[in-house]
Amino acid sequence: MFRKLLIANRGEIAIRIMRACKELGISTVAVHSEADENALFKKYADEAYCIGPPSPLQSYLNIDRIIEVAEISGAEAIHPGYGFLAENAEFVRACEGAGIKFVGPSSHSIELMGSKIQAREIMERADIPVTPGSGAITDVDLAVEVAKEIGFPVLIKPSGGGGGIGMTVVENSEDLPNAITSTQQTARSAFGDPTIYLEKYLKNPRHIEFQILADEQGDFVHLCERECSIQRRHQKLIEESPSPVMTQKLRWKMGHAAIHVAIAVDYVNAGTIEFLYSEGDFYFMEMNTRIQVEHPVTEMVTGIDLVKDQIRIAAGEPLSYTQDEINIRGWAMECRINAEDPLEFTPSPGRITAYRSPGGPGVRLDGGVYMGYVIPPYYDSMISKLVTWGRTRADAIIRMRRALLEYLVMGPKTNIPFHKAMMTNEAFMRGELTTHFLDEHPEVFDDTKRFIRTHESLEKRLTEIFMDKRVKRLAEDEKRIAAVAAAVFSTMKEV
Repeated sequence: MFRKLLIANRGEIAIRIMRACKELGISTVAVHSEADENALFKKYADEAYCIGPPSPLQSYLNIDRIIEVAEISGAEAIHPGYGFLAENAEFVRACEGAGIKFVGPSSHSIELMGSKIQAREIMERADIPVTPGSGAITDVDLAVEVAKEIGFPVLIKPSGGGGGIGMTVVENSEDLPNAITSTQQTARSAFGDPTIYLEKYLKNPRHIEFQILADEQGDFVHLCERECSIQRRHQKLIEESPSPVMTQKLRWKMGHAAIHVAIAVDYVNAGTIEFLYSEGDFYFMEMNTRIQVEHPVTEMVTGIDLVKDQIRIAAGEPLSYTQDEINIRGWAMECRINAEDPLEFTPSPGRITAYRSPGGPGVRLDGGVYMGYVIPPYYDSMISKLVTWGRTRADAIIRMRRALLEYLVMGPKTNIPFHKAMMTNEAFMRGELTTHFLDEHPEVFDDTKRFIRTHESLEKRLTEIFMDKRVKRLAEDEKRIAAVAAAVFSTMKEV
């Protein structure tokens, strides 16, 4: 096992990895930008090094500087978390070149899955069903022909992207040329690669993904599924495990396909195979070659610590369980708590003026903030991941409602009112989920407005209470100051 590990990330995922390291007896090294000088993850680590200015390009994406800190600190391994350099094959090669173990797959596997077009071709050769689509699109006329062949609406997707960034839905051939140009520009700006391709835009699909683990000895397991259909602009908002639509037969088929995807690219460590499920059929969408934001729901229902197993696999240890020993117990649900406008989903950075986290039975909070902390504008706006567990899906939802009521974040706007609205929505409670859920249920935003008003009323009342206490405190201070001044004046007279 490693003695020291560097975490090339920030925020809640950095703390999550450090917690796993503490349980494994591994010392931790944090790297941080100047903007994260007062961040909680920096304080939690055994050692911390500033690696540059706030800009990610000069800090969290600065490969040379991160490798330099790993060598200076004596770290034997680097865990990338998710985002930033987590799926960067160049970074993996830099680790390999420096003799530092990368906690994740090989650079070869990352490159194979990094191109969505190449990944589709590999899956087709491996007889894994893929969504009807195209290869790389370089000619608009050809794109129109392909789109007509697979049928509108179509989805234009960046080949080198992820996280839903740059994806564009097109309803007809007239809108296709401008949409292609726009998506290429976005892809070039976000990923440095303008390559795009087309996919059939499925009606009422569910986004279902399978968590897999693979060790260096050649053993593979899947840890069942996560339902990730509640999305806004292709960004996940709520995840759960298991999926409301899942049956034992379907789980076996999808899990079997997920493992074959991993085998096809000689995969090692943790990964996620993402599928679209529609009208009884499922299709490979992409593979995320890293730990996922939503991994806690899998941990809650399987009892398996994915991050600790990532580190054990990287250290050369075999998996300690077989597929038959993996079972789902109960139901887990995760709400991503972000500092953002709950109606427009635009970031809302700023100082947290009051903070109270939820707790109690079946509640897990993976966070990285505190009262007085300033959420910087340079990075993802996530505050925390709120996870609840229950014996049934209804139990998990009821517990999430209670936890959201307890959760108080004042200062920046948050999407807590949105999550409160979702947890009381009848269609959501029935499990009638698709990736178009929010478009099909505008009442969610009417309910969100109601919860915003409730929150604003609470915030106003709390502010009044705080101010009242402050006034009383100032009055008491003034009395004490007057008493001290009188004593000093009296002493001076005596002198």
